[in-house]
This record gives sequence, C-alpha cells and structure tokens, in this order.
Amino acid sequence: MFEYLMPTLVMPSFDNTLLDQTNKSVVQKQIEYGKKRNVHWGVSESGYNLVDVNLNYQYRAFGVPGLGLKRGLGEDLVIAPYSSVMALMVQPEQATENLISLDKDGFSGKYGFYEAIDYTTARLTRGQSFAVVRSFMAHHQGMSFLSLSYLLHDKPMQKRFENEAQFKAIMLLLQERIPHATEFYSPTVHVSDASVAEQEVEMRVIRTPSTPLPEIQMLSNGRYYTMITNSGSGYSRWRDIAVTRWREDPTLDNTGIFCYIKDLDNESSWSAAFQPSLKTAESYEVVFSQGRAEFRRQEQNFETHTEIVVSSEDDVEMRRVHIINRSRRKRYLEVTSYAEVVLTSPAADAAHPAFSNLFVQTEILPQRDAILCTRRPRGAGDPQPWMFHLMKVHNATDIVDVSFETDRSKFIGRTRTVHEPEVSNKNQPLSNSQGAVLDPIVAIRYRFTIDPHDAVTVDMVMGMGENKDACTALVENIRTGLSLTVLLSLPGHTARLYFDRSMRPKRMPNFIQGLPVQLFFQMLRCVQIHR
Repeated sequence: MFEYLMPTLVMPSFDNTLLDQTNKSVVQKQIEYGKKRNVHWGVSESGYNLVDVNLNYQYRAFGVPGLGLKRGLGEDLVIAPYSSVMALMVQPEQATENLISLDKDGFSGKYGFYEAIDYTTARLTRGQSFAVVRSFMAHHQGMSFLSLSYLLHDKPMQKRFENEAQFKAIMLLLQERIPHATEFYSPTVHVSDASVAEQEVEMRVIRTPSTPLPEIQMLSNGRYYTMITNSGSGYSRWRDIAVTRWREDPTLDNTGIFCYIKDLDNESSWSAAFQPSLKTAESYEVVFSQGRAEFRRQEQNFETHTEIVVSSEDDVEMRRVHIINRSRRKRYLEVTSYAEVVLTSPAADAAHPAFSNLFVQTEILPQRDAILCTRRPRGAGDPQPWMFHLMKVHNATDIVDVSFETDRSKFIGRTRTVHEPEVSNKNQPLSNSQGAVLDPIVAIRYRFTIDPHDAVTVDMVMGMGENKDACTALVENIRTGLSLTVLLSLPGHTARLYFDRSMRPKRMPNFIQGLPVQLFFQMLRCVQIHR
C-alpha cells in the first residue's frame, strides 16, 4: 500500500482528481481483501516470518491481487500495521478502527505497532494461525509519523511542498481530473491468484503416472529451477543453463534425474518413481505441494518415499529417498543415481547434442562421494561454472562397493535404453570412468544391507557453483559438517546439536527425530559454522 500512498506524505492532494480517486480505491480494495481473508487489512512491503543466518527477519514486497501487476500476490498473506497508519490520510475513520483492533489483539509493543503479522500457512508451525514479526523499522516508523502529522497538524509537509517555487510551477500536474473516456481493465488473472491462496496450501495428489498429459511441479529459488512430472522425469536448470538433459516429449517422458533400486537377493529391480523402470507398483502416489514434490510407491515388501526440494539460498536441489524394508529378513540392496549432463543452453544442446557433449569434462571425488562436472570454455574470458552430484546413504548397516560412472555408453550399453541399462544386469561396481568422456552423465552406486522393518535414507544432491572452488565448498558443506556445533533454529524451537568429527550426533532432541525434508535446507541456512 505504501507505494500508492507514499507521495501523499509530502505532496498535496485534491478532491475529484485521478490521484485522489486512486488512493481511495486502493484503501477500499485493501479493506475488502482483509474482510475476504478474515484478517486485519493493510498489505504492503514489510518483514515476514523468515530469518537469515544471523536471525534477521527477511523483507520483500507483498500486495493485494488486483492492485499489483505481479502474479501470485495471493500466495502470501502478511499484514503490515504501518500501512494502516498511512491510510489515515485517505480513510481516517476506517483506518482508526483497524488500528484499534490491531492494538487489542496484541500487535503493538514498546515502540508502537510491530513490523508485520504473517498469516502465510507455509511459514507457520503446526497449531499456529499467525506469527508476529517483532521488529521495528525506522523507515516505516518515519512514514507513520508523517501520516499522523498529516491528520493531526493540518498537513504541514504538504504546505511546505506548495510553498516551493519550483513545485508551484508544475502544481497543475497533481490536479489531473478523472478522465471520462476510459478503457476497461479486468484483473481476473489476479483475482484467480487470490482464490488459489484462500485454499491456503494447494496440494495435488496423483495416483497414476499415466495421465493424458504430464502433471508437473516447478521448484525454484529464482536462480536454480527443477521441473518434475508425475512419472518422475523432468529437468534442472541454473539461470539460462540446462544442468541436465530433457526432451519435451509427453509420449515418452523419459529424461531426467533418476534413481534405480535393485534387490540383489532376488535380482528384482524398480525405480524411486515410475520412470525410468516403467514398472507398475502395488501402490503409487505423487504429491505436489508448496515447495516440494513427493513420490510414494510400495512393492515387494519395500516402501519407497522420495522427497524433492530446492534450497532457497544455495543453488542446490536435494532428493531424499527413504527405503523401508517391510519383510522379516535382511535384504541386500543396490541404489544407483543417473542424470545426463548438459551445462549449456537448452537450445544449443537440442541443436547438436553430440557436439555439445564433447566439451564436458568430469572429475570423481571418491573421498567426498561426489562427481564434479564442467564445460571447457571456448574463449579465455568465458565463464566456467561447475556442477556437482553427491550421493550419501544413512542408517545402512554394511555399505560396500561405492562406485561412480560418467560415461553414458558404459552405463546404458549397446542397443539398450535408460529403462533397462546394461549396468542393471551386471553384478559388479560401476567403472569409475572420468575425464573428457564422449557422452557425459553422473551416476553413483551404493550397495548396502537393510535390516528387517528398518529404514535407510539415500540423499541425492545436485547443485551449481560459479567456479570449482565454490562448487567444492558446497560439496563440503553438504556432505560433512565441518562444524562441531550446529545451531538449529526452527519456528517455535531452538536446540543445539553436538556432533563428533564423524558427524555422529551426541545429543538429538525428540523433535529433530524424523526431520521433514523441507526443513533440511532451512537447517543448513541457520547454521553457524566454527572450524
């Protein structure tokens, strides 16, 4: 709201003008939106219920669908009391009633009204209906004082404005009348955003991979993008660079980042999602919700649950696969990741993929359970970003034969496809090939034992860095905790976790047990690392 009302803090307004009508309409729209969402009204840019590594509240613009041109304004609901104080200049009676209501509900402190009240469900803990952003911003307090002065002191700043000679010469610009001939504009697209937000959290549950058209979920932090379909295919992109290969083919839908699972006791195999094995599960469920994608499938006494998220700060995506052994005996499993590397624009890769592959170079880091990839630059000044793929298994009893592969021809094999690669029929580790391979991929294989009625967690992480050092630093931070103390801040909880140098937790509070995957990167964001 302040973007509409801020000029009125210093400039005079005149009745029956275009600006006057605009301000009144904006405040009325805010009042109607507050009643529609059953909250106090007053939406503007402000702090909200998310903190950085230093526990500072984050800040960005919020608005009402229909008033702002930005899409998705209805996805957040953050009320900023200072915007109601500014509305005293336009609708003093309604604004006063709103401020009295805010004060009665406890949204003010020692220095006046708090910065904001966040009603966005995705940023609240279970049982919370709102979170108060307990901070005071000098900029917003200053605008509030000017608004109060406008109402109580008979517009002193506006009189100063009118007395300036250079402003008097162009004062007529502020007296533009309401035009009689106007073009109708219907903000239906923004209204639809609001209707979606009223559902609080949009969640899609798909119980089949064979929909007429693929259902998709987009995950992004503004720089790194991941698209997932309900069959398990998709792509990853970083800025304008394709990280992994993808072809837009709804009939095949067979490119993306995959996870093969094989029971070495009976040689049966499947995948974490429907792709790439194309094997029908006893039960299959895909859940697309705000900020993540999930795949659940059950077959052969195994339950597989995959969660996919994108870090909001680092250019990293994580796929966490939980494998539960529902049988009464130990099982010997093999888990293999797979993705085709691109590291150039999607158009260049689609035009000539064989030529594009020639410039990709791979490097295996066995001590870090990771693979690094880069594209050799054509010129001396060209940027050279690096990509990494890391895979780590937790809670398994006997981990043996961790191996790597970066050559697609060795992985897929002659006359075979990604649905049944050659390595799936070979009872041996991957070849650990690296360097300037002709057809680059990233694949990591683990073999381990899972006890009866026990669960194993497999983390597959992929990310991008500006250079090799940045990429290696990401690998180090994610794979191993270089810290001895991790300060974990979650909404409503604060706890210290102490680790020894092998990253075994010495003390683990109960609420950390079974930490949801969407909080994994929130934990990384909130760490204080002491080498």
